[in-house]
Amino acid sequence: MMKKVAVTVAVLALGLAACQAKTEDTTAGNEANVENAAVEDVNAATVDAGNAADNALDAAGNAIDAAGNAVDNAASAVGNAAENAAN
Repeated sequence: MMKKVAVTVAVLALGLAACQAKTEDTTAGNEANVENAAVEDVNAATVDAGNAADNALDAAGNAIDAAGNAVDNAASAVGNAAENAAN
């Protein structure tokens, strides 16, 4: 009976030892997955930031164009007013 108990305990100990190694492998795999996800998040954020910067520059360019058009329109309005006053 004692031999059966000893053998059972030994088998259980070996089984637990085998599970521990798997747990470490799984942990390493999970850490790699977390690192990969973090890299993907950083890459996505970089792309988003680049797009936002491009959009901001486009908006600034559009605002400058609009301001130029407003100056042109004001100059035309002044010219038209002067012409109309002369007539």
